[in-house]
Amino acid sequence: MSPTFRSLGVRNYLIWFAGGLTSNIGTWMQRTAQDWIVLTELTDHDAAAVGITMALQLGPVLLLMPWAGLIADRVNVRRMLMVTQAAMGSLALGLGVIVVTGVAQLWHVYLFALLLGVVSAIDAPVRQIFVAELVETKDLTNAVSLNSVSFNAARLVGPATAGVLIALVGAGWVFIINAGTFLGTIVALIAIRVSDLRAQPRAPRARGQIMAGFRYVLKKPAIVVILIMIGVVGTFGMNFSIFISTMATITFHKGATEFGLLTSVMAIGSITGALFSARQARPRMRTIFFSSALFGLASGLSALMPTFIMFAVSLTLIGFAALMFMTTANSMVQTTVKPAMRGRVMALYMAIFVGGTPIGAPFVGWVVNQFGPRWGLGVAAFSGVVAASVCLYWLMRYKRVRVRYTWARPRFHIGYAADGRAHELATQEIAIIEAEAQKS
Repeated sequence: MSPTFRSLGVRNYLIWFAGGLTSNIGTWMQRTAQDWIVLTELTDHDAAAVGITMALQLGPVLLLMPWAGLIADRVNVRRMLMVTQAAMGSLALGLGVIVVTGVAQLWHVYLFALLLGVVSAIDAPVRQIFVAELVETKDLTNAVSLNSVSFNAARLVGPATAGVLIALVGAGWVFIINAGTFLGTIVALIAIRVSDLRAQPRAPRARGQIMAGFRYVLKKPAIVVILIMIGVVGTFGMNFSIFISTMATITFHKGATEFGLLTSVMAIGSITGALFSARQARPRMRTIFFSSALFGLASGLSALMPTFIMFAVSLTLIGFAALMFMTTANSMVQTTVKPAMRGRVMALYMAIFVGGTPIGAPFVGWVVNQFGPRWGLGVAAFSGVVAASVCLYWLMRYKRVRVRYTWARPRFHIGYAADGRAHELATQEIAIIEAEAQKS
C-alpha cells in the first residue's frame, strides 16, 4: 500500500475512516444549510448573525475544555464516542423537524447551535485521542492526516449536495438526513475489533489533574508556540462560512447552489494539503511556519479576485495551506505529549483553535457588514502573517534558527554559540526541529 494511505491497511482504522466519512458528509451538509437559512431565510443577509451562530456552536469548546480533556483521559473513549454521536444525531433531527414544520426562528437555530456545541466540546478531544488507539505511534501522523482527508472529502461532497437539496426540498430535510448519517459512525464503533485497540494509559483519579495538564503544556515551549499560532489563525482566519457565504451572495450575487459549490471547491485544495501531510514521516515546525505564511498570502490574493471563477480557484490555495497548517500542528502536538496527558492537551488545543471563534466570528461578521466581504478576507490574511511571524521570531530568537537564501529558496540553518557548542535544546520537539533544519 502507498505510504500516503498506510493507515487504511489497519482494519480498525479503515472501519473508523468509512464511518467517519459518512458522518462528515452529513455534518458539512448541515453546516451549509444552517448558514444558508440564517443568512437568507431568518435574516436579511446578516453576516453578524452567521458569526453569532458559529460562536454559540463553538464557544462551549472553550468553556468546557478543562473538564472535557480530563474526561477524555479517564473514560473508555470508544463508548463515549457512541454517546456523543447519538446526541448530535438527535439534535440534528430536532432542528430538522422544526425547520420542516415552518416554525423555526433565529433563536431556535441559536439554541440548537449552543446545544450542539456542548456535545461537540466533549466529543472533540475524545475523537482526537481515539486515533492513537487505532494505529501504532509511528503511523499516528499519517492517521491524523487521513482524518483530515476524510473531513475535507466530505466537504467536497456535502456542501454541493446540500446546495442542491436546499433548492429541491428545503434546508429542513438536510438536517434530517444529517441525523441519519450519524448512524455511520455508531455502526463503525460497534464493528471495531476491541481486542485490536491499542489501549492508552489513563489518567488516575486525583486532585489537581486539570491544573497538571496546564503545567505540562507550559513546560513544552514548542507546543506553546503552536497554540499561539493556532489561536491567532483559528480566531481570525478560519471563518470560512462567513467569507464564502458573503462573497457568494453579496459580492458575486449567487445562490445556494453556487454557495455550496464554493465550499466544495475549497475542499479540493484541503484534500491535497491533507494528502501532502500524510506523506510526511513526522511533523516539522518549518512546515507549520511555511503553511501559515502561505495561508496569509492566499487569503490576501483571494480578497482581490475580480470574478466568481477566479475567486473559486483561489479558494483551493487557501484550503491547501489551511489543511497543511492544521494537520501538521495537530500531529506535532499529538506525537510529542505523554499518552496519559493527550486528552487534556488536545482539549486545550481544540479550545484555543475553536474557542476563539466567539470572538473572531462576530468581529469578522462586523467587518464584513461595515466594509464588505473582501475586508473580511483581509483579516484572515493578516492572521496568517502574524502566526508565521510569531513562529519565525521564536525560532530565530530562542532556538538560533536563521533563514538564508540559496537561489531564492529559503533554508533554515541553526546558529551556534561563541564557544562553538550548539545551543542546548530543552525538549524532544526542538531536537527534531533542529535535526530537520540541519538536513535542509
